[in-house]
Amino acid sequence: MKKILFPAFILLLIASCTNNHPKQEPTARQENTTGRIMVPQFNADSAYRYVAEQVAFGPRVPGSAAQQLTAKYLAEKLKSFGATVTEQEFSARAYNHEILSGINIIGSYAPEKKKRILLAAHWDSRPYADHDANPEFHRTPIDGANDGASGVGVLLEIARIIQPQLPETGIDIIFFDLEDYGPPEDTQNEDAGEFWGLGSQYWAKNPHQFNYRAAYGILLDMVGAPDAVFPMEGFSLYYAPHIVRKVYDRARSLGYENYFPQQQGTYVNDDHLYVNKYANIPMIDIIHQDPDSKNNAFFEHWHTINDNLEAIDRAPLQVVGEVLLHVIYNE
Repeated sequence: MKKILFPAFILLLIASCTNNHPKQEPTARQENTTGRIMVPQFNADSAYRYVAEQVAFGPRVPGSAAQQLTAKYLAEKLKSFGATVTEQEFSARAYNHEILSGINIIGSYAPEKKKRILLAAHWDSRPYADHDANPEFHRTPIDGANDGASGVGVLLEIARIIQPQLPETGIDIIFFDLEDYGPPEDTQNEDAGEFWGLGSQYWAKNPHQFNYRAAYGILLDMVGAPDAVFPMEGFSLYYAPHIVRKVYDRARSLGYENYFPQQQGTYVNDDHLYVNKYANIPMIDIIHQDPDSKNNAFFEHWHTINDNLEAIDRAPLQVVGEVLLHVIYNE
């Protein structure tokens, strides 16, 4: 996750909304507030295992064996969980004019249903540890345990558990490739934004299904770090404020307002931006933001060699997974 920030849009968090109480620890089961709809139980241990299995392949960068092995792994996992799988191979021009090969992996549930919800995460990892404290690592690929694999792990667990009891809406899960192949920090410029999110840009302009539509989308990014907090991302509020409200109200009803504070964060150039711009599907981004971080307002190990499995905590995986399940099963 690069992440390109837009400093002109960065807003202070609303002090009056800050909740200083300790975070509620996630539970293995949350009762549905309606009393009618049975929501499957999310298993953070299972999601964590999927994160670990991705990381075990090595850095998932274009042209590597890890890229091919991980793509095969993701497609096979979705198929084993009952999804109709599409592997969308594409080429894209990188910031350095290199032509990269990518693979977007799409898993669809109940493809015949017209009302659909799109869930997404990027599965590639950053080819440069360009924010590492040691300059020797600035051209070293990273594991991307949190920045990429954590969101995929949550969605794989959702894919696993919805199969026996599908929600009323159709579900599409998309794993975007080539999200994080933007220019290194020491070469970035104001025009660098379009070189991020290459897989989502391609899919948004060339969806896997002709005339594909979804009622809305939810993107997960960096959802596994200890003490993760997900304020309302700026572009999400701009393009899809009604979806932000839906998700954050649901999180509050589950007792997770400390993870999902009703506060505006900053604007992040992420895959959801291109889905909004080019596919015209209202999509929000659930992404860890920390205004006190010294690492570009993201988690401590963002774009460093320490974004590895040791940086993953099961608690936020559990919280994010539960919130998503309660959102989609209450449609």
